[in-house]
Amino acid sequence: MTGFIEVLRHMSAAQKPARGVSVYTLFVNRPAGRVLAALAYRAGATPNQLTVLGALFTFPALAAVALVRPGPGLSVCVCAALAVGFALDAADGQLARTQRSGSPSGEWLDHVLDCVKLVTVHLVVLVSFYRFFSLPDPAFLLAPLLFELAAVVIFFAGILTEQLKRRTAAPAPAEPAPALRSLLLLPVDYGVTCLAFLFLGSQHVFLSVYCTLLLAHLLFMAAFLVKWFRELR
Repeated sequence: MTGFIEVLRHMSAAQKPARGVSVYTLFVNRPAGRVLAALAYRAGATPNQLTVLGALFTFPALAAVALVRPGPGLSVCVCAALAVGFALDAADGQLARTQRSGSPSGEWLDHVLDCVKLVTVHLVVLVSFYRFFSLPDPAFLLAPLLFELAAVVIFFAGILTEQLKRRTAAPAPAEPAPALRSLLLLPVDYGVTCLAFLFLGSQHVFLSVYCTLLLAHLLFMAAFLVKWFRELR
């Protein structure tokens, strides 16, 4: 037990900066990932094994969304599995920093699976809408496609901006206070999208929550693209 606590403290000290993340990532996902990473460290696991384990939680849950009629039981299981998969996604990086075993191949695997996850989560919602939902209008079938577009653009443009900043050493402009920024980023945190599946069993509630998050992603996508372009100039 003492060894586990020491590993946990070491990981806390080596935590990534809080800048640019939402309150969910800061206070829920990273701490959960830190506990999982400490357990993996004690078990002798590798970061890539945690990455794959996260995929084994995420993708079967997403498949269930497309294949199984929504209900309360499915909603809870899908939400829990996606949340655990997201926590493992945070754990692999923390374990790599603790073991000093980070590698380009590991980072590549992590980002590729993240991209596949962002695409798949909205594709299975589209399938579920088509198969199981009584939508007020067929136009709502466009919602998952627009959500997927916004999520992937934010993900790709954010990573590209970070890489180009490293190359050009562009100075970071002044930003809102960390607490305010963390609150503002909450609607576009993938963890909140995971939590939205808790309402999957109630069609009207899930549709309302999903479309609200879609609107937030579209607005943030536009704001982020303008912000990142100006920073790189």
